[in-house]
Amino acid sequence: MSKNILTRGHSRALTRHHKLAVAGVAALGAAAIGFSAVPSNASTTTTSEAASAPAAKVSYSTEPIQDVRADVTDRLASSSLKVEQIAAKKEAAAEAAAQRAEAAAQKKAAAAKAEAERARQAKEAASRSAERAQVWKSAPETYSNTLDGWIRESLSIMKKHGIPGSYEGIHRNIMRESSGNPKAINLWDINAQNGIPSKGLLQVIPPTFEAYHVPGTSKNIYDPVANITAACNYAADKYGTMDNVDSAY
Repeated sequence: MSKNILTRGHSRALTRHHKLAVAGVAALGAAAIGFSAVPSNASTTTTSEAASAPAAKVSYSTEPIQDVRADVTDRLASSSLKVEQIAAKKEAAAEAAAQRAEAAAQKKAAAAKAEAERARQAKEAASRSAERAQVWKSAPETYSNTLDGWIRESLSIMKKHGIPGSYEGIHRNIMRESSGNPKAINLWDINAQNGIPSKGLLQVIPPTFEAYHVPGTSKNIYDPVANITAACNYAADKYGTMDNVDSAY
């Protein structure tokens, strides 16, 4: 009987021992599981601390994330603005060039128009001058039937024939020789004594008048214009010009 008691006692002792061993193994297993759940870079937390720590709250939002890649976006916007500014400058330069070209074209057209107008006016002026010349040619100049008119008409004829002389030289000699009387005649000098008296404004003897008569003038020695022209023709031959005559010639 004592054997059974010992056997039962021993059995109960072993059972308690076994229970303690099983509990220790279970505790070690839980600890191992706790350690295996912690990341390698995290601090170690006991199972009791993990159980007692409050759970972290996770917040969610439907709003878009702001300022994502803000620097890149700003650079792109700046580049886009620069491109737009360059394009605007080019457009402004092209418009300015077009305006300058248009202004130059307008200036050139205005200059051409003005030149054409000047040419037209010059042509009209030349035409009027030609018409006046034609009128003058077809309508000979008239001179007064006075000493002034006779001298001026004689000068016109002398010019055509290349005979020198001036208004002053002719007038001066006429006043000395005849006092401006176209019918004057000298009946007392040596020419008169020889039967060829001096006649007319410049007191020309008939042989001299005939020898130096200028075509286109009257053959009458008393004709004022014919007398003056013949006398000047003679003076040019003998003295160079009537302007050089200061006395009887």
